[in-house]
Amino acid sequence: MKLFRNALLATASVTFLAACGPAKMTKDANPITDLSHLTEKQQPLTEDQLKTWGFADLVQDTIPGMSIDRAYNELIKDRVGKKVIVAVIDSGIDIEHEDLKDVIWVNKGEIAGNGIDDDKNGYVDDVHGWNFLGDVVDEAMESTRIIRRLKPKYENIDPTAVTDMDEYKLYQDAKEDYEKELQEAETSVAYFNQILERLEPLHKTLTDTFGTEEYTTEQLSDYETEDEDIKMQMNMLNVMMNRSESSVKEIIEGLNEAKEYYQGRLDTHFNLDTDFRAESNLGDDLNDLNDAFYGNNQVSGPDPKKVDAKHGTHVGGIIGAKRNNGIGMDGVADNVELMVLRAVPDGDEYDKDIALAIRYAVDNGAKVINTSFGKYFATNPDWVWDAIQYASDNDVLIVNAAGNDGYDLDTIQVYPNDDIIEENRIVGETFLTVGALNYVYGENLLANFSNYGKTHVDVFAPGVKIYATTPLDEYEFLQGTSMASPNVAGVAAVIRSHFPKLSAKQVKQIIMDSGLQPDIEVVLGGDASKKVAFKDASKSGRMVNLYNALIMAERLSK
Repeated sequence: MKLFRNALLATASVTFLAACGPAKMTKDANPITDLSHLTEKQQPLTEDQLKTWGFADLVQDTIPGMSIDRAYNELIKDRVGKKVIVAVIDSGIDIEHEDLKDVIWVNKGEIAGNGIDDDKNGYVDDVHGWNFLGDVVDEAMESTRIIRRLKPKYENIDPTAVTDMDEYKLYQDAKEDYEKELQEAETSVAYFNQILERLEPLHKTLTDTFGTEEYTTEQLSDYETEDEDIKMQMNMLNVMMNRSESSVKEIIEGLNEAKEYYQGRLDTHFNLDTDFRAESNLGDDLNDLNDAFYGNNQVSGPDPKKVDAKHGTHVGGIIGAKRNNGIGMDGVADNVELMVLRAVPDGDEYDKDIALAIRYAVDNGAKVINTSFGKYFATNPDWVWDAIQYASDNDVLIVNAAGNDGYDLDTIQVYPNDDIIEENRIVGETFLTVGALNYVYGENLLANFSNYGKTHVDVFAPGVKIYATTPLDEYEFLQGTSMASPNVAGVAAVIRSHFPKLSAKQVKQIIMDSGLQPDIEVVLGGDASKKVAFKDASKSGRMVNLYNALIMAERLSK
């Protein structure tokens, strides 16, 4: 079955390149095909270029973006598409953000604030979506939860007495992963503490000496001391400042953030003693998928400062921040509504929440679902696989982040994914997995953190230093396959907006087949010793391109 699918995609791609001429959207529109003369951009990107690099055109700008601006300017400038609902299953979205408030989905079947389930879908006052987490913010990793659940059963058991080998193996695998990740977090906290204990006193001394926190490397070079230990620390400061192009104040802030991140993991992700879901009084039966009506309608989350909604707000902005309003930034898609489904805590998501969120999105009109999350252990994966099949059966495209561990997904099961490795089975036909691109063309085109896979990653899209919305009317650069996925979800929304008769399956194929395929070798997982041809890093071997996708979509829609 997999061989047939790959052959079908390859054939469709060749046909597109050979026969797209008669289906031009404008008189002079031709797909981008010739990449033979491209070289790496010689000048570093300016901050303005960085803010919009995902919209750039590889041929015209020598920046490996998705040709978003070119597509709008040359193909759909004067066209009006159909409104498309994109569901964002994430940590929540700041629905009052200045650049998002006009594109948030409104459930027309609900009367806001009346405490009645007007549309009788089981969710009271679900005006903008639903919060399946209630007041949950912190959460453990799935491996932690598995150990907590199975430890009393298997901690001291004689392996020869085990009757359920699958469950026992799950426990052993979870324990191995837990111990590895726990040690990494403990080592990282100790490492950052050690650096900060030396840098912070030195920084205070130097600040007092120079009269400013923003002293330069030149000032450091002129500073004289006989203390060899201080000299060594100052040399380290010089290296840090030169490498990061940041001030010492910014470096120390970054080190503290890193320490707090790993300390937070120790406090929550690897906490074997606390059942965060139970403590939140969410009130559902976690083992019963039919117990579906829990949570609340507070889709921005419980925190008034909306800190926990940062990830989802950034993802939502990439997809559909209001275009051409002169505020902040533009999303990939116009004519889009963002349905907010809060189901991803700070920790691993629960399979039940994800399965129900997918089904909610499908049942309430979403045509594209973005899933920028993932994990390597699952307790009820069948619930999510059934939901993925449900989306496929109902013509909904799911766009999914590949993950940020530099793994070959052909060798490791990740959740969610439509490929069930153990069974050699594919679930549905409308699930698209996206890896991340860097903004530098050449051997480092793939983000050094991005997962990849000839079979289990479908395409690549911009995912490094992506500028987008964050809570309370702010904007930031973030990176990850979490950012690559919404870039592609936005592309899918544009296609479904202008060519609504195309099925989700066709849109997936268009995105895969119309992308650019540079004839270069790329580094995998940030390991310079591991290189492959770009075309062999994913199933399609391509980087997403809206300009080409629209030309192909028009041809297929006729």
